Amino acid sequence: MKIYARGVMAGLLVGAMVSAQTLGLAQQQDAPGQTYTFKATANIVLTNVVVRDKKTGALVKDLKASDFTILEDKKPQKVSSFDYQNVDQAAVLAEKNTVSGKASIGDLLDRNLAATPQQLRDHRLIVVFFDLSSMQDEDIDRAVDAATDYVKTKMQPADLVALVSMSTGLTMDQDFTSDKAALIKGLSKYNGTDTTGFGAGGNGSTDGTSDDTSTFAADDSEYNSLNTDRELMAIRAIARSLERVDQKKSMLYFSGGLTRNGIENQASLRAATNEATKANMAIYSVDSRGLQALPPVGDASKGSLRGTSAYSGAAATAQLSANAASQETLGTLSMDTGGKAFFDSNDFGPAFQQVQHDTEAYYIVGFKSTNQAQDGSYRHLSIKVNRPDVVIQYRPGYYAPADFKHAKTEDRELALSEQLRSDLPATDVALYLQALYFRLNENSFYVPISLVVPGSQIHFIQGKEDKANIDVIGQVKNSQGITVGNARDTIKLSLDPNVNAKQKNIQYSTGFTLAPGKYHLKFVVRENQTGNMGSFETDLNVPDMKKLPLKLSSIVLASQRVPNTAKPVRGATVSPLVRDGQEWVPNIAHVFRQDQHLYFLYEVYDPAHAKTDAPVPATGPGLERRAPIGGVRVLTSIEFILNGTKVYETPQVEATAINSPDRGAVAFQFDVPLTDLKPGTYVCQVTVVDDAGGSFSFPRMALRITPPVAPVAGVPTAAVASPAPIAAPM
Repeated sequence: MKIYARGVMAGLLVGAMVSAQTLGLAQQQDAPGQTYTFKATANIVLTNVVVRDKKTGALVKDLKASDFTILEDKKPQKVSSFDYQNVDQAAVLAEKNTVSGKASIGDLLDRNLAATPQQLRDHRLIVVFFDLSSMQDEDIDRAVDAATDYVKTKMQPADLVALVSMSTGLTMDQDFTSDKAALIKGLSKYNGTDTTGFGAGGNGSTDGTSDDTSTFAADDSEYNSLNTDRELMAIRAIARSLERVDQKKSMLYFSGGLTRNGIENQASLRAATNEATKANMAIYSVDSRGLQALPPVGDASKGSLRGTSAYSGAAATAQLSANAASQETLGTLSMDTGGKAFFDSNDFGPAFQQVQHDTEAYYIVGFKSTNQAQDGSYRHLSIKVNRPDVVIQYRPGYYAPADFKHAKTEDRELALSEQLRSDLPATDVALYLQALYFRLNENSFYVPISLVVPGSQIHFIQGKEDKANIDVIGQVKNSQGITVGNARDTIKLSLDPNVNAKQKNIQYSTGFTLAPGKYHLKFVVRENQTGNMGSFETDLNVPDMKKLPLKLSSIVLASQRVPNTAKPVRGATVSPLVRDGQEWVPNIAHVFRQDQHLYFLYEVYDPAHAKTDAPVPATGPGLERRAPIGGVRVLTSIEFILNGTKVYETPQVEATAINSPDRGAVAFQFDVPLTDLKPGTYVCQVTVVDDAGGSFSFPRMALRITPPVAPVAGVPTAAVASPAPIAAPM
């Protein structure tokens, strides 16, 4: 990993150039005068309150906003919004056609459930979520039977039910509907589903495990943590898709247990709870394993236990502890979202009844919190009604929004990973990327990656040194979508204030070793003062050069070569950009100043060896020379074309030997001073001819030359000589 500070880069575009005239015109059109932006943000906390008569349990339906008192962390709050929902007043829903087999529950964001959102008023919205990845076949059968019985016999006209499942992925099997036939058809798909292999594994200890043919017990602790995160993220995704639906939502979550490993899953649990709270969704967790018998020495499906735990009571204790731990997370989800958990019962019907009971009629009370700190802390709610003869039910609290400054480390890492997985690009930070390739051997290539972030996008803390830090995360996937490379760095920047970092560009370099094929690259950069992120993704084709007549690497254009005296690490791939103690820094935008040098670097692999001294047909000036028997002869030069006219060409360079034997390559480098080239946009053509093999290539690229930076008044400048271009095989 390398970081470089570079000069101002105009027209920062990958694979395209923008003329200065066009850029200037756009600036004039965009800024005819000053523009003022007014932003207003209002955070309203909504909570559902069910009020019942203390003696009879009947719903109390005649309360007003003035009857409620709300305390947040023991501080009184003013009620700013108030509504009453009653399923007895449900109108017939003007449904559109029911939806089946959609890829994502995010389709709810289109508000295509009813003709108007107002038609959802006074309806129950129930999401039945089957976590098939944690359930055995018999557990699924019990859950499906209970859900089918509810649909057939207990579902009311006000109920709108959606079916969601997760096995290898999260899918919506049935959108919200009151169509019983459609729901029964959707539920029938779950019967007979085989376990998908995502159940919790062992912790690596052999004591208390079955004595089978293997003496090895795998440690799946890390896998278990990831699996729990996966299930919690599914709940979060469902809740997020329902945020824009105003009514109270209920989720019936059928699971075979959800186990946290210490604090490893704390961030995911908090995120899931927070999203459910924001979406006004209560989670009713149901342990689909039902009432379990836990024999001290195991049941008939297992072999005898190893060790002495079966005789000391440790095995029974371990089973009970594991079962309680798998239910504890489910209970936490329900408690923190205002729902209930149902454990140790083979009858799941009460769960459906409880959802109907809790959503018969309820008040939606909202307030603007007097505590405006965005610290992510948990805020306790206390709600009272000015009547002594009632019992009230409500959510006990919520997590306050957290700005980036107050976010915990695990939350920050989670946000970065989510952005890497997201299909939606992040655009708050400008980010530019270039990927090159150099062959290491016939079956592998080194792919150097360069990222550029404009210094103006980074918030530096001023002092004796301007300091900042950024996070970089990246991923490379092959054509099958399998991740074959990862990058993760936190970069601390410290620059001299005189450098004026906002007029510089920060360049990050890394690399991967890849086989020939098609890949997809995505990188995310986060600026750690504000939390702003930017992403860049692109496709990359690493060519299979075995059948190419002329095997040519990427062509590197650079304006900097920096010292690199680091000793190579044993087993690590040495970047082809490091040569003779110097590292080439690719110029991504191909924009250069007249007072700079333009450096070229490229390689030709496996050039042909001459089998005879017969002349090769001439294809240009000087090519009629003969290649020595058994030798190579590769010729190259570079042309600069302005407005269709060649204005400059470097001297032709001839290589008669392989100078990078470890890669079977002839490497070329050029050093072209730009003093004599006037500003403008050029087409640069690189001519490469394998004389002995009779093959050639003429790759072209665009570059822009700009005037030098004007000297500061009163500061003397040294005269710079204009040497002749240096061009030679390396």
